[in-house]
Amino acid sequence: MIKTTSTTRDFFESAREELTLSEERKKLLLSIATKIVDELEDRDKINLNFICTHNSRRSQMAQVWSFYASTYFSLDSIFSFSGGTEVTAFHRNTVKCLQKNGFEFNVDDFSHQNPRYLITFHGTKKSILGFSKTYDNPHNSYPYIAITTCNSADQNCPFIPDAIERFHLPYIDPKEADNTENQNEKYLETSKQIAGELFFVFEEVKKSKEK
Repeated sequence: MIKTTSTTRDFFESAREELTLSEERKKLLLSIATKIVDELEDRDKINLNFICTHNSRRSQMAQVWSFYASTYFSLDSIFSFSGGTEVTAFHRNTVKCLQKNGFEFNVDDFSHQNPRYLITFHGTKKSILGFSKTYDNPHNSYPYIAITTCNSADQNCPFIPDAIERFHLPYIDPKEADNTENQNEKYLETSKQIAGELFFVFEEVKKSKEK
């Protein structure tokens, strides 16, 4: 059983400590880190756009943890966004899970269909705006590295013409556990895997920049 730790930092560090990677997965994460480093050599900043069909669960988690990782590792030139191929909503179970991880959600614009949240965490004055949108929404800054998070095959994901580069980093959709007794556990498992893997990526970026 995954324990909900007291702070976002605790959860983030625990996710990295408990992370187990196959060689194939590690190679993929290193490729993402290398591309970020390469782009930062030519640019003042780089944007990461996490993309999934509905932009309601996995891509939102990835955006939020990437936002946290950039602060944790003092990589202020990396900015995080997310989007989908269609607009739904930032799913309430995703919000609840990230709140358990220590993130604070404040309603910026209320809508029954698709509310907008200002998301932050203890110890920072920074925030990001979280809501469901398409990957090419004007809120998502260009240019960006696209990272698709659906667990379907990469060829089933959309063509993304504006991406500098595209990586397929799939995660199992926790919605399969919605309205079951394992719901909270599955969402926390997904959040912990995403947090741990993004810790790995950002840690590699930090190491490269310090060389």
